[in-house]
Amino acid sequence: MDAESTSPAPTARDRPAVTLREVAERARVSMITVSRAINAPHQVSEATRARVQEAVSSMGYVPNLVAGGLRSARSHVVTALVPTLTGPLFGEMVQALTDGLELRGFQVMVGQVGYAHSREDELLRAIVGRRPDGIVITGVMHSPEGRRMLTASGIPIVETWDFTDTPIDMLVGLRHEELGAAVCEHLVAQGRRHLALLSGGDERAARRARGFQAAAARLGLREPAVRLGKSPTTHADGRDGLGALLADASDIDAVFCSSDMLALGVLTEARVRGIAVPGRLAVVGFGDIDFAQTVSPSLTTVRIDGTRMGQTAAQLIADRANGKAVTNPVVDIGFSIVERESA
Repeated sequence: MDAESTSPAPTARDRPAVTLREVAERARVSMITVSRAINAPHQVSEATRARVQEAVSSMGYVPNLVAGGLRSARSHVVTALVPTLTGPLFGEMVQALTDGLELRGFQVMVGQVGYAHSREDELLRAIVGRRPDGIVITGVMHSPEGRRMLTASGIPIVETWDFTDTPIDMLVGLRHEELGAAVCEHLVAQGRRHLALLSGGDERAARRARGFQAAAARLGLREPAVRLGKSPTTHADGRDGLGALLADASDIDAVFCSSDMLALGVLTEARVRGIAVPGRLAVVGFGDIDFAQTVSPSLTTVRIDGTRMGQTAAQLIADRANGKAVTNPVVDIGFSIVERESA
């Protein structure tokens, strides 16, 4: 379940940043007209403004807001974007990234993008316009506009916490479908047959759920009971979710949760209802956050090596920003199932 790529994979970026000149050529106007259309739109006609805007949008161009547009300017700042700062899941990676980049002469600024593409796009536009030396971003599922901006920026990009065969630039992540399948197989190996899923609504959780469901079908089990909610997930969501699952399928004997916080809620609700864990019900979480080992019963969960992820991302960003060749731009860090009392 732990693997690392040994050869470069193709990326979506195969050219330098889109330039003002290229936008002007696409819009069939001068460079100064493009600049005016962007910075002082009242100085150009509506038709010209529309042509420039179409070129900017289709090419993913974002104006350089610093250093007078000089490409030689270096900020020595790397931006890291994570869905949420309220929980501990992404903290390990961010800390390792910060430490690794500081050793290499870079500072890290962290932004919270939530789970909506629109918010990510707004933040990306502001960040790309200020030309950091690198961007570390969570996930690989970006809106078409966001992907165009990142691809066209010419800034070193590392996507994390997910996997794709077509990364924008570099990637350090894991295959969530394989993770979900591995959890299903783990539960079946322990004699569990009536499985359930309790999941948040983000794309990575959905991939884990699909892998879990596909493995259950392949192993000849009935379709797992499913309860979907929003992300980020909470302890209360776990309590409510177990109640809803039992109402739909009272004989479930195992629950895979998309977060450790959900799993903690399931453990609490099971205790209140007098359901023995793991005797009557096995529970598996995701994240291996602090309380997983000390809660009673201790929580079986899936661990992602956030430290290694952050350190690897730091190395990739620093090498690319300093003009060094990156021989392995795509790294699969894998995952591990940490078996404890709950399953």
